[in-house]
Amino acid sequence: MAILGILVAVAVFLETVSATSLGVVYTEGGMVQGENIRLGFRRHMDIFKGVPFADMPGRFEKPKPHPGWDGVMKTTEFRPRCLQPNLIATDSRGSEDCLYLNIWVPHGRSVSKDLPVMVWIYGGAFLVGGSMGANFLDNYLYSGQEIAERGDVIVVTVGYRVGTLGFLSTGDSGIPGNYGLWDQQAAIAWVHRNIRSFGGDPDNITIFGESAGGASVSFQTITPHNKGLIKRAISQSGVALCPWGVNRNPRRFAEEIALKVNCPTDDRMAACLKMTDPVQLTLAGSLDVSGSPDYPILFKLLLSPVIDGDFLPDEPSNLFHNAANIDYIAGVNDMDGHIFTAIDVPSINSDLVDTPIDDMKRLLASYTKEKGAAGLNNAYSTYTSTWGSNPSRETIKKTVVEIGTDYIFLVPTQAALYLHAANAGTGRTYSYVLSEPSRLGGLIMPYPSWVGADHADDLQYVFGKPFTTPLGYWPSHRDLSGYMIAYWTNFAKTGDPNKGGLSVPATWPKFTGDGHKYLEIRNNMDKNFVRQQMRLRYVNFWTSVLPSLPTVYSE
Repeated sequence: MAILGILVAVAVFLETVSATSLGVVYTEGGMVQGENIRLGFRRHMDIFKGVPFADMPGRFEKPKPHPGWDGVMKTTEFRPRCLQPNLIATDSRGSEDCLYLNIWVPHGRSVSKDLPVMVWIYGGAFLVGGSMGANFLDNYLYSGQEIAERGDVIVVTVGYRVGTLGFLSTGDSGIPGNYGLWDQQAAIAWVHRNIRSFGGDPDNITIFGESAGGASVSFQTITPHNKGLIKRAISQSGVALCPWGVNRNPRRFAEEIALKVNCPTDDRMAACLKMTDPVQLTLAGSLDVSGSPDYPILFKLLLSPVIDGDFLPDEPSNLFHNAANIDYIAGVNDMDGHIFTAIDVPSINSDLVDTPIDDMKRLLASYTKEKGAAGLNNAYSTYTSTWGSNPSRETIKKTVVEIGTDYIFLVPTQAALYLHAANAGTGRTYSYVLSEPSRLGGLIMPYPSWVGADHADDLQYVFGKPFTTPLGYWPSHRDLSGYMIAYWTNFAKTGDPNKGGLSVPATWPKFTGDGHKYLEIRNNMDKNFVRQQMRLRYVNFWTSVLPSLPTVYSE
């Protein structure tokens, strides 16, 4: 026994002495030192939190390079998120000094080099969010540890300005807007210039994001400002073509904000807004989270990117040639619209009451209002064509969710995939739908049992939460999380989600203009989960039938 004890002690000593770590890393701004953790035998990870990628930004100005620092900066704590309203919009949280990123670097027997890099852009309606995500018992949603460790990639999560300070625009050169997108772009460029020092391959950067982060990923691939910086991209539940992706009338909203903070709305407006207290500005842009079928909450999301002639020189649909050589995955959750339609038509979440068909019609009328009665009638007949003469209560509720999912996420995502494939040079295109039933059914909220994957349900699986907090999940959830991490990191390594070292349960075919093949992702998936022409009838309605009708009402 004594000999065994000595051997163990020697092994532990050798393991500690040879702990693989980058130690102090030189970046363009100065030296940084993170924290090194042990993952298992001969496996370690360096984690850097709060590395500055730009200076504290000026109000309504593009980000500027960081001036640098002396000595070694300890990067072991997350920095505050960018200034934003708190959850109940009564006060603000965060700071204007928020352009920092976090880096997870896995090591095996020796210190890693030339690893693929995955850069995460968080969602939050362009209004809220942070590079570390929500925190539950010191378990941060966007911790890159599980992805980095399981997929053998470097994970970077970045902060960017949100809300008024990130996306307000006067529609002219006074306050052109898109500051949050410029922050993301500065972070991507910083990673490209510096990641080699952390063991990453600057020529193999994948950007990925969800919701407003998925749309941001899409914007970053189509802007001319990222030429040569991005190799691959993944948009989860959000693309540049989403109806909430671009604010078409920024001036009107800027004037509303100006009035709330006592600024004039004439040619002095921009100067006054730049002088206004940042907390006041932030709260003036917070969202009224009520909705109705006649005024869906979607139409209140007004702090979004704008076509500024610079970051976005044209309509997003005309810019896909800029993504010709970027490999692209885009997909949705099968009930992405549930969380939004439940605000507009709350009865869908009650098993005990009917959802009036009239509520469904009013929601459709809001989404098709530019086309008047003809738009509504066409939409109604499209969505009720499979109902039969006596649709069940559940059928009506599910149809309301399908309408929201199609309009807000699914159809624009299919349109973006089609444009990406049509413009592709070397870039490959892949489409998916996540259909894992929501875990919230009866768990936290009184969700009906029929709810599929709701908006943001994908995040826990991509970030490996079923492994981090095993007690909160079933083994089937760990299967699903393992599959998603395998597809995502294989894709980051090779541009093919099927190849890259991790085995997958089904071969995911490319999306092409004729086959429209996609993968349905679920815990019990197998090779039979390859499908084609996702909701083609509805995609066709929104992208070709509806636009061909005469416009009777425009803003």
